Amino acid sequence: MNTEDNHKNKPTDTPKTKVSQDEQIPAKKVKRQATQKQLEHPLHGVKLTYILENLVEYYGWTYLANEVNIMCFKRNPTIKVSIKFLRKMSWAREHVEDIYMDMIQEETYQRLVEKKKSNSQT
Repeated sequence: MNTEDNHKNKPTDTPKTKVSQDEQIPAKKVKRQATQKQLEHPLHGVKLTYILENLVEYYGWTYLANEVNIMCFKRNPTIKVSIKFLRKMSWAREHVEDIYMDMIQEETYQRLVEKKKSNSQT
């Protein structure tokens, strides 16, 4: 075997050298700041688990299965499996978030009605 053809017997694992001053080091990534519109959105900072747990408590699995036609709501529904599916399928997550937004508006409306009733009775 001819050793001269073997890249002059240089080791294949070359140690990493320091970056010279001529080379540019990539800049650090700057974290994006949320806009005011994003901060004011009702779903900002709300976890999907929290949304689903509240929906199940308020409406139940049967209602959710009728509203969002997915198997994980129909057969042996669990939070864990449903969350896994909703994270993968954005269309299903959007439906669930819409139902949650409707629930929030409905609860807010009911609180206002109850508050008006209690104020008028006193």
